[in-house]
Amino acid sequence: MKDLKLEMDILKIASKAVKEAQRKSLENGVANVYAKNGTIYFQLPDGTITQQMPKEYIR
Repeated sequence: MKDLKLEMDILKIASKAVKEAQRKSLENGVANVYAKNGTIYFQLPDGTITQQMPKEYIR
């Protein structure tokens, strides 16, 4: 039972850290990138979610 509580506490802290990093990225004009079922998605700073790679990422 103690291990389960520790695990839940770690997941809670990690989740909070990820959300903070995502928020900061968007505030700084950097898209967040996600993959689901092998498909890449970009969350743009304006909140749009798209599969089209932002021009800043294209070389």
